[in-house]
Amino acid sequence: MRLILLNKPYGVLCQFTDTAGRITLARYVSVSGVYPAGRLDHDSEGLVLLTDDGALQARLAEPRHGVEKTYWAQVEGTPEASAIEQLRARHAAAGPVAGGGAGAAPVRPRPLTLPSLR
Repeated sequence: MRLILLNKPYGVLCQFTDTAGRITLARYVSVSGVYPAGRLDHDSEGLVLLTDDGALQARLAEPRHGVEKTYWAQVEGTPEASAIEQLRARHAAAGPVAGGGAGAAPVRPRPLTLPSLR
């Protein structure tokens, strides 16, 4: 089994080919036969796991398996509590399809306090 951890840069598609000529994982990963276990949007950056183990890839990527994932989002300014509550309500009202498919874990947005680097 092969496992590759990649810090996917901003502006890179989380796939190996693209008919529109955009930058893909192929620019950064020369290992054949591995696929992302999940995905990040084109305009996101972060850790992506690539594997050649189809069962592991499916277990991690398919919402029905209920594997919880954590995403950090950087936003301009400090969001008001009402904006966070609105995001929670919008996701709950959208239902499982819009929220990630059957069995998808609930979204629990919350502000984070970053640790001091001093």
